[in-house]
Amino acid sequence: MLRAAATIAGDSEILVIGSQSILGSYSNEELPEEAWMSIEADIAFLDDPGTRKADLVDGAIGELSSFHEMYSFYAQGVEVSTAILPDGWRERLIPFRRQAAEPARAFCLDPHDLVVAKLAAMREKDRRFAEALIKASLIDVQTLVQRVTMLSGASSKHRSAIEAWLATMDQVRSEDPF
Repeated sequence: MLRAAATIAGDSEILVIGSQSILGSYSNEELPEEAWMSIEADIAFLDDPGTRKADLVDGAIGELSSFHEMYSFYAQGVEVSTAILPDGWRERLIPFRRQAAEPARAFCLDPHDLVVAKLAAMREKDRRFAEALIKASLIDVQTLVQRVTMLSGASSKHRSAIEAWLATMDQVRSEDPF
């Protein structure tokens, strides 16, 4: 998918921005199923004014494309601004280098930045994703709380809602005997 996206867009600098970005930090074997089961990967380009590249990817290898039909997964071309990310996220990107993906030079979000972005969206599937990673001890709640304070793209009310949800997760983790 990454190789195809780079070729279609004529740009090898790809950001995996959605839940599949977690694969830059952990393998399928390390992750709970809720964290890797998506058949969609959100693909953005670090330089994509007007989202032309994202639109090309979406049209060529997106949902219901022949690529999707052939491989049973697809890319959704999105723009970086789709996600509400903590300040400094670019400095924490994780390189995702795979020979099979060449010429793509993909980057994934830091796992804590990813979870904060998912929580900023506050959809049920995003909360389940975050909860699974927290319960698997792959994500530290206190680091998430710190990153939430770095969400300049969210209102204080929105940040408070995320912090309240994280407090419930911190309580769940402290009560978990395993």
